[in-house]
Amino acid sequence: MSTPTGPSRARGGERGAAHRLYRHGHSPVHALPPHTKLAATFAFVVVVVSTPREAMWAFALYAALLGAVAHRARVPAGFLLKRLLIEVPFVAFAVLMPFVAEGERVDVAGLSLSVGGLWGAWNVLAKGTLGVAASVLLAATTELRQLLLGLQRLKLPPLLVQIASFMIRYGDVITDEMRRMRIARESRGFEARGIRHWGVLAKSAGALFIRSYERGERVHLAMVSRGYAGSMPVIDEVSATRAQWSYALALPLAALAVCLLGWTL
Repeated sequence: MSTPTGPSRARGGERGAAHRLYRHGHSPVHALPPHTKLAATFAFVVVVVSTPREAMWAFALYAALLGAVAHRARVPAGFLLKRLLIEVPFVAFAVLMPFVAEGERVDVAGLSLSVGGLWGAWNVLAKGTLGVAASVLLAATTELRQLLLGLQRLKLPPLLVQIASFMIRYGDVITDEMRRMRIARESRGFEARGIRHWGVLAKSAGALFIRSYERGERVHLAMVSRGYAGSMPVIDEVSATRAQWSYALALPLAALAVCLLGWTL
């Protein structure tokens, strides 16, 4: 049986990444052009960050809006909550803030906590959770390739789009290379147990870097030989109607109304 080449593995890796992040569906949210969803998500996050932290009711309404979008997109709550675990390190940071922050103190359950730290923890937790949830919904309803097309449509610098594209395509290739190197070490009886083994791991990291760099050069030469001149051709032109823009921007506009109300009250 023949072994798949680098590009074919990359395409497989791209499909694998899409399988983990994307939830296939035929909802109205899935059908929206990717650049409208990207713009709506960015605008929603900006509105959430701009909301005063004292307006706790506003964040509850934001969560309700995201819940309505998830329901419309047919994304189960379990699917969404499982992917929110990515923010656990930020939650841990937020939990520490009331203990380390200075200023006015208040006793809660026998613990002396900073008032400013409590507000800061709430601010990080509420806004971070809503931002991650909005991003998860975007990833769950938009394929990775479509996201790149949306970034192109929004006139993001082409070089950044190409870098992101190659990261998606070749990320799993590099991961597979690391796995094979680990298996090779273990098959020879190596097991990292302490500082004295760090040298071997450092050499493995160096070898992985050299292999990745050489692979990148080969891919670049192959692209140049096929006419690459610094920009990738746009095969699928993505456009959106006024109705689609209106549908996509309904979320950030509703959030903006809540934010303005929060500043006035």
